[in-house]
Amino acid sequence: MTAKENRPITDIGTLKALAHPLRMKLYRALCVARTATASQLAEQVDEAVSLVSYHLRKLADHGLIEAARPQSGDGRERWWQPSSDGVSIKDKDFRDAPEKAAAHAAATRLFHEQRADLYRRYLDERHAWGPEWNSAAPDQESLLRLTAAELAELGEELLALARKYDEKGRAAEAAGDTEGRENVALHVYGFPFRP
Repeated sequence: MTAKENRPITDIGTLKALAHPLRMKLYRALCVARTATASQLAEQVDEAVSLVSYHLRKLADHGLIEAARPQSGDGRERWWQPSSDGVSIKDKDFRDAPEKAAAHAAATRLFHEQRADLYRRYLDERHAWGPEWNSAAPDQESLLRLTAAELAELGEELLALARKYDEKGRAAEAAGDTEGRENVALHVYGFPFRP
């Protein structure tokens, strides 16, 4: 899969389709694998292949994933890939009706809970990663005084920086440089608060 832009999600139907706990796990696993079959994904999420196939079709119905070129000679296997590099979900697209705002809030909570679970798993397994990875893994908090426009600009710059490193990693892998490469999750949250 070549790099594609993030897909904006602006309709409540697609948001609800992605905001299902198993579908979000499958979508994330497929983004990491880049291509996979329902059987491969079922092993990762510890669910029945038939259930995983059903949820993959629901993601495909909303254009979040698509059929991929077969990776093996078995014609019975159906391969999937994300239809974009990721998704972009903006509050502004869901605040014009209470039902949409509630769906956006519920989806955002689910996404953050799953991200927190992923980070907790890393913390629980930290000893197995060794000093090189543990020293490299950032864990920091910055308390800033910004305007809304500055926070938006900071977010765009951080996203551009993450994309730069993603492209660098993809290019290295395409050239056969896979030694020492691992999947890395980068979660950045920026939000206003009052003490």
